[in-house]
Amino acid sequence: MSFEQSVLNIGTLGHIDHGKTSLTRAITGTWTDKHSESLKRNMTIKLGFADAVIKKCPNCQGASAYTTTDTCKGCDGKAEPFMRISMLDAPGHETLMATAIAGSSVIDGILFVIAANEPCPMQQTKEHLMIINILGLKNIVVVQSKVDLVGREGAIKHYNQIKDFLKGSTIENAPIVPVMTNQNINVDAVLEKIANMEVPKRDTEATPLMYVVRSFDVNKPSMDATAILGGVIGGAVVQGRFKVGDEIEVRPGIKTDEHAKRENYTPIITKITSMSTGANKISEAVPGGLIGISTEVDPAFTKGDGLMGNIVGHVGKLPETVNTIALTYFKLNRKDLPEQGIKENDPLILGIGTATVVGYIKKAKKDRIELELRHPICIVKNTKIAIMRNIAQRWRLTGYGMLQ
Repeated sequence: MSFEQSVLNIGTLGHIDHGKTSLTRAITGTWTDKHSESLKRNMTIKLGFADAVIKKCPNCQGASAYTTTDTCKGCDGKAEPFMRISMLDAPGHETLMATAIAGSSVIDGILFVIAANEPCPMQQTKEHLMIINILGLKNIVVVQSKVDLVGREGAIKHYNQIKDFLKGSTIENAPIVPVMTNQNINVDAVLEKIANMEVPKRDTEATPLMYVVRSFDVNKPSMDATAILGGVIGGAVVQGRFKVGDEIEVRPGIKTDEHAKRENYTPIITKITSMSTGANKISEAVPGGLIGISTEVDPAFTKGDGLMGNIVGHVGKLPETVNTIALTYFKLNRKDLPEQGIKENDPLILGIGTATVVGYIKKAKKDRIELELRHPICIVKNTKIAIMRNIAQRWRLTGYGMLQ
């Protein structure tokens, strides 16, 4: 197995402050809340990500054989590389649910984090389970965090609450692993579960397609103008393969008319100058794991996640950009929300791929709705679209749509 590129994208879901970012750090050694607004508000706003290589001791059995260090915890022997993974840290705060929904389009497995020091389920715990059910995500490990705060009896009681909560869901038989991330206790058991996840089948011969999760300007202030590098886009290849030197297209691209009644976007055509997975340079990228693509794009366009939500492919091979879409709407059965009919001109927040966009209902008949989008998007066929509605002045997950 090559360890240049990750074979799995592992996301974290769960209620705010239940320990998702701390768990990600325990696995990868990286604190993913790097975005300044995240640090200021002490919560995850944008998707954080980091890579890790899971290593396994050839002499040990069970969870203690797995680590992300060079030394086996069980016998102090040398641990050998087993699997490279990418971690996506999604936000838990209710008003930021659209970001979590966006990340699900590039996620292969989930660490569903539920803290033992609060009753189960909390509000976002319930909503994140809805996302798992809606999107049909498999490869789920439930991580019972902060068990050190409640003691043995409290942890057992909370474990039973989790089991009751998961009954009837698509993941009712998912493993539940108690951890103490601040003391690095039982993190090896989580690594063992990840290492034994099923790796999805990848179509490397299809037309290349990548979802953009982040975008960056890697240049430093006051640097020599002749040394400025092009913008970097980060994301996950979902099919096909990209190579250094490929000419690529980014859709919908960049906004070209600030004053138009309807926002206009122009696709970007550029060249891949280099690619990397963390610190490793690669010449070819295939599905599995997050990658960074350096381009010839003006870094002003990629700065501050300016291209998040776009999709990337070979020139002329991407779907057309659209301003209107028609969906079949599947409503969630939520007892905690009042029954509300769909009306014309109602706004919706849509999670489409890694894009989050506001749409306004123009026609509604039974389960069919037609929407005009605030800004254009590029949609791949058979995409499942998460839908949030404004109920009592709060955005709530109410269902999903399938493109017609």
